[in-house]
Amino acid sequence: MAMHQDKTISNKIFDGVNYTLLTLIAAITVIPFIYILAVSFTSPHEVAKGGFILFPKEFSLSAYKYILSTGTLTHSLLVSIYVTAIGTLINLLFTSLMAYPLAKATLRGRQTILLGVLFTMLFSGGMIPTYFVVKAMGLTNTLWSLMIPSAISAFNLIVLKNFFQQIPDGLEDSAKIDGCGDVGVLFKIVLPLSMPAMATFGLFYAVGHWNQFFNAVMYINDNTKWPIQVLLREIVILAQSRIGDTGFDETEIQPLTIRMAAIVFATIPILLVYPFLQKHFAKGVMLGSVKG
Repeated sequence: MAMHQDKTISNKIFDGVNYTLLTLIAAITVIPFIYILAVSFTSPHEVAKGGFILFPKEFSLSAYKYILSTGTLTHSLLVSIYVTAIGTLINLLFTSLMAYPLAKATLRGRQTILLGVLFTMLFSGGMIPTYFVVKAMGLTNTLWSLMIPSAISAFNLIVLKNFFQQIPDGLEDSAKIDGCGDVGVLFKIVLPLSMPAMATFGLFYAVGHWNQFFNAVMYINDNTKWPIQVLLREIVILAQSRIGDTGFDETEIQPLTIRMAAIVFATIPILLVYPFLQKHFAKGVMLGSVKG
């Protein structure tokens, strides 16, 4: 009886320590987001005083008004949405089309191709050679330069290949008996059974496209084709230089609030996608952990 009581006390202590640590970790993770959101809605005068802000004492929308003052913001937002949507579809299509045959042990040259894929994970062509390849393909100054060069992620390809290998061969054999070809088996049998994997990789690809900045700066010179990340950087630079629309004076512009508002504006849209994929994403993160 005493041993059982001691065990219960030790379990309670263990649970208490766990809850305390998890709460601290959650606070460390969430507080920066709260700070960013609070500063973006705080008046420039209050931010200029300094200090750590978790709740705006003087509520203000001046930072968002400044960001929205440029007429090209909506256009850049549409560009980012287009690149994210089309680019993610291209990623998933190309990755699945390459992963499916590599999942078959009967494919000739399979090991050689896999070694080539693994090689790209360790070594890349470099920035300048990659730029020359993109230029030679005629993709510079086009939105395709933000989608085609990164069409397949080697890591995602290998994980998706392993996921395809876990699908029972009997399902594919039954579909082929009914008259389905390899392409039909992929799109009618394999991909519907792989929704957790597709949703997970789709989210990873979408976040990558939405946050794309360096490739846009390197490959696109036309500012009408800039994604939202590049335009927000320009807006922040203008705010730091105190150069904005004539409707804003010195007291209405605070570089810190502009930066925080830019972060919020660039982050919220992609966060809104997660709830729609949460069901499949929760399953997809366990890819490869259990063989079925």
